[in-house]
Amino acid sequence: MKKKLFLYKIFNVRATKKILWLFCLLCFSFALKAQTSLIAIGNIDNVPPEMQFSELKSILMGEKQRWKNGDRILIALMKTNTPTGKATSEKIYDMTGDELNKFWLALVFQGKAQAPKFFASANELEDFVAQNPGAIGIVDKPLADNDVRNININGRKTF
Repeated sequence: MKKKLFLYKIFNVRATKKILWLFCLLCFSFALKAQTSLIAIGNIDNVPPEMQFSELKSILMGEKQRWKNGDRILIALMKTNTPTGKATSEKIYDMTGDELNKFWLALVFQGKAQAPKFFASANELEDFVAQNPGAIGIVDKPLADNDVRNININGRKTF
């Protein structure tokens, strides 16, 4: 009887340690996600300086394709294998990078939306947004370019 009780206690301690370890790992992964702040930028000519997150998501999902003045929305994103691209996939699309690529391939193939432009560097993305009226993009650091505006989302500079 004592041997069974002893084995039960050992098993209980090991199980508790495993559960605690998994809980800590889960908390750590949420903390990493929370640390990545994103910033929406837009062409200074016709992209609004503020919008709600729901409107931004609608634009980036390809649901809203034109600005109020009728100009076409051009989406600029970091490649999904970059840290900013991964954060964008998770925070805005709630997808992995591969799922995001498949999502856009399906929309384009069905003729429902124009594919975003994907960039390897934030400078290239910023240049594209600055040079194309109606362009909007997602970066991880504020930009100093006068031809690009930082867009407040829900009244905040980062989200």
